[in-house]
Amino acid sequence: MKKIAMIPARYAATRFPAKLMQILGEKTVIRHTYDATVATGLFDEVLVVTDSEIIYTEITATGGNAVMSQYEHESGSDRIAEAASGMEVDIIVNVQGDTPFVKREPLQQLLSQFDDPGVQVASMMQVLTSQEEILDPNFVKVAVDRNNNALYFSRSVIPYPRDAAYPTTYYEHIGVYAFRKQALLNFTQWPLSPLEAAEKIECLRYLENGTPIRMIVVDYMGVEIDTPEDLEKAARLL
Repeated sequence: MKKIAMIPARYAATRFPAKLMQILGEKTVIRHTYDATVATGLFDEVLVVTDSEIIYTEITATGGNAVMSQYEHESGSDRIAEAASGMEVDIIVNVQGDTPFVKREPLQQLLSQFDDPGVQVASMMQVLTSQEEILDPNFVKVAVDRNNNALYFSRSVIPYPRDAAYPTTYYEHIGVYAFRKQALLNFTQWPLSPLEAAEKIECLRYLENGTPIRMIVVDYMGVEIDTPEDLEKAARLL
């Protein structure tokens, strides 16, 4: 089974423009993400897919693999689907460019979900314990069923603690996905879905079109760089 990792890398980010080219320690955020993904040793190929010549040069100048998108895209999944459409590959892992602390064990656990032939899409979540983060719309929350299939993703607090006496576990969605190739290509054929448009969470398109997403619980995956404050947290963690 051929497995590749693709890192969609858009230069213009709404909340934090050029965040992938920010310096974290001695390297840019996107370079940290690329190097950490390669270092897992899990993939036949690791590829950055970008709309930016700046990011393309950042990766290729030191021997990394990158390709330029030919079209404008609404989401990272659309971007990597363009690159994957002509490739011979079974499983594609979408590693977000703003996740510089990628680790081997969670990715290995994610890939193992595809031993079940019924799994078409899988993703990660981690337990949230900070009330500030639970309430923060920049932290996407996910609720799951008893089989760890996603029920819903939201920037709001889910589940809502109507009965405070009942213990509630909150999960943050980690923006790392894995797909069978056809599931990813299906995604690009569906129009932008209503819940996806409202929440600005692309994986809701799968749920709205009846494709389950298998979730795995992972240990702390570090910081996703969505804001300047996240970059400061990442610098302290590094």
